Amino acid sequence: MSTIAFLNIGMDGYVNPTLPVVAELVRRGHTVIYHSSPAFAGQLEAAGAQVHLYSGPDQPALDPPIPLAMLGGLARTAVDLLPSVLADLRAARPDLVVHGAACPWGAVAARELGVPAASTFTTFAFNRQVPSPCRASRELGTAAAARPHLARGYLRARRALRRRYDTSGLPLIDLMNAREPLNLVFTSRSFQPGADALGPSYRFVGASIGARPSDPDFAPDRLAGPVLYASLGTVFDAKPTLLGSFVTALAPLGRTVVLATGQTDPAVLGPLPGHVVARRSVPQLQVLSRAALFITHGGMNSVNEAMQAGVPMLVVPQGADQPLVARRVTELGAGLTVTTEGATAERVNALARRLLDEPHFREAADVEQAAQREAGGYRRAADELERYLERVGGAPARRAGPAADRPAGPAEDQDVEH
Repeated sequence: MSTIAFLNIGMDGYVNPTLPVVAELVRRGHTVIYHSSPAFAGQLEAAGAQVHLYSGPDQPALDPPIPLAMLGGLARTAVDLLPSVLADLRAARPDLVVHGAACPWGAVAARELGVPAASTFTTFAFNRQVPSPCRASRELGTAAAARPHLARGYLRARRALRRRYDTSGLPLIDLMNAREPLNLVFTSRSFQPGADALGPSYRFVGASIGARPSDPDFAPDRLAGPVLYASLGTVFDAKPTLLGSFVTALAPLGRTVVLATGQTDPAVLGPLPGHVVARRSVPQLQVLSRAALFITHGGMNSVNEAMQAGVPMLVVPQGADQPLVARRVTELGAGLTVTTEGATAERVNALARRLLDEPHFREAADVEQAAQREAGGYRRAADELERYLERVGGAPARRAGPAADRPAGPAEDQDVEH
């Protein structure tokens, strides 16, 4: 059996889809080590991983939250984390490194160790239809001219990374798109825009959904249908007025309305109708399995889970990649989209009625459900990693030491493509 090292940004959207893959690899007899932050240690240990905590900040500082700042944060984080990460990995001697596409220190670590690497995309894979926010572009150049201190900070960190480590094959600019000979994309080929143009190194394994702890205080099997479910995730702060609009819009349409309020205290919504259940969090997979409609912020994990359950969606994107995800849901006919500003109670009620009454939305959701299930999920991801290890012939020779002052290879002169 092999030793497989996972490295990722310490955020839910990046880590959560890998948890079932880790558990499956451990079940098959592999040793999995996972570099992460304390917030995920318990979940990773439960999945069977040996957890190695980052010695410093495990996610890049994004202030302001714009692509140029993201680039600087990723480069600085890589420089800060690599000494301790490499020390741990040299002791562990992994046969394979699996890293997030937005985790450049994982890509560099694999090159320093001389072991094969695979990359994971927990949102869409980037291409012409889905451009990376950190790609070289006119907008990035304009931002650099307007904020020269951010540009200088990125260049300093990127030069330090290149000077100290083997960064061959790592994009010069687009550090959110660190691709490898094997790239696992956690959605279906059907849902990915422009999938056919991405090439054979991209494997669309579908939603990675494993078992989750049940909530003894929540009994989804007692929810009377139709169940209407609304959640805007845990990262973005949903305002009470928006959540209140959901309640007003959905209460007349369902026998049970479930509202996950995230960072908002449900108490601020005031008295609610008896058939409305409002909690900070709910067991989403169990609720979706009974839902007739899902109002979501459009995070890829939530949308994948809704498609896996065959539930039509009303997407209210809040930021990041969510407008792109919302557009794809609408293009495929599996839901509708409304802006936060346009999500009045009247508008949400009208759109929800359409999703419930017009059968073509459910039919499109069923098509996407079949595509997600056919993709294979976490078991397919584990299969792909095992086949990759077989193709590369196990663990190749490792470098004995760090690559201080190693000259950069020609691949660094441009954003590389594998």
